[in-house]
Amino acid sequence: MKATFDQVSYQCSKIVTQSYSTSFALATRMLAPAIRSDIYNIYGFVRFADEIVDTFHDYDKEILFERFETSLKEALEDKISLNPILNAFQHTYHKYDISYDLVAAFLKSMRMDLNKTIYCTEKEFREYIYGSADVVGLMCLKVFVKGDAKKYHTLKQSAMALGSAFQKVNFLRDLKADFEDLNRSYFPNTDLKKLDEISKTRIVNEIKADFELGYSGIVKLPNDAKFGVYTAYKYYHKLLRKLQNTPPLEIKNARIRVPDYQKFGVLARSYVKFKLRLV
Repeated sequence: MKATFDQVSYQCSKIVTQSYSTSFALATRMLAPAIRSDIYNIYGFVRFADEIVDTFHDYDKEILFERFETSLKEALEDKISLNPILNAFQHTYHKYDISYDLVAAFLKSMRMDLNKTIYCTEKEFREYIYGSADVVGLMCLKVFVKGDAKKYHTLKQSAMALGSAFQKVNFLRDLKADFEDLNRSYFPNTDLKKLDEISKTRIVNEIKADFELGYSGIVKLPNDAKFGVYTAYKYYHKLLRKLQNTPPLEIKNARIRVPDYQKFGVLARSYVKFKLRLV
């Protein structure tokens, strides 16, 4: 039965989320059941695309990515795919009328990662961030507002800012792996070989501004989505504070993490604030 295959596909996306990001999986579990699966479906899709360009070093990434993109387009057109991750994503894509422009922008940024290693200008960086993070936030927003066009446009800028903040925190956290393993330098006008406190502070302040705009939208989200998104926001905010308090040399030489017990502390405090309607 097609329904059984679809359920298997959704479970695959959930497993991908839980396997690759315990933090995102934890936040997604805080969403209402009615929308939870669709966020897993979006994450599964973007994670697989990102995995091609970031980790499959022993294979021809260009060919793999082209095949993935062709399979995606076929899935969106046919409304089915034997690739369970793409089958799950096409369901959410059509259910919430997600614009293909968002998908195309995401694929463009992923393609940039195949060959581009240094983002020298703010324009290049902004274009990459829009495709790799902002549009993912917008896809999720489509789900959060259940396709309501008016709410979507009202919250669009804050969703993009939150996506940017999350991505930039990831960049700062993964500085060592990106620079040493992938030879990538995302932050423009920053010499990562000589990262100092001034450069780090500039990056942190930029992320804080994104978080501020992002939070202004979180408080306006429907209750089905608010707690989960707020939990993710608080986790990344805590990670940013750890990075802010970490010397640049240590950031360059180690991956800064939030321990599991602190993650659950974030969850507990977020829940209390949500229940007291302080968000």
